[in-house]
Amino acid sequence: MYLWLKAFHIIFLVAWFAGLFYIFRLFVYHVKFKDQQNRTKAYEMMEYKLLYWISHPAMTLTIFSGILMIIDNPALMKLGWLHFKLACVALLIGYQIFAGITRRKFSEGNYFLSETACRIINEVPTILLIAIVLLAVLKP
Repeated sequence: MYLWLKAFHIIFLVAWFAGLFYIFRLFVYHVKFKDQQNRTKAYEMMEYKLLYWISHPAMTLTIFSGILMIIDNPALMKLGWLHFKLACVALLIGYQIFAGITRRKFSEGNYFLSETACRIINEVPTILLIAIVLLAVLKP
């Protein structure tokens, strides 16, 4: 059972990261073209669908399958690398919450982040992905 859970965990993780990688890229162009009403409406729709139809369900399924893996193998909780991995996951959840806040503020016309800030923030999931994969594979 554990290997099935692990396989689905990875599948859900890939879908979640697809959304995480793309959302702030959309924000980059949303800010860049904020004065063009027809474009901002299109970005608002894409951002909403990405977060609520792809990212949130994928995140939920990733977390759920991870919890099931721990229930199936509780000895995992004694491993230090898993605690660091879970801290990285908590940061990813915070990142996604921040993306939701950003989407809402942008849709209200509050462009509190610059194009450059969105480009920099867009790199956060990559750094966390590297950490998570190295921890899960190398188990230091």
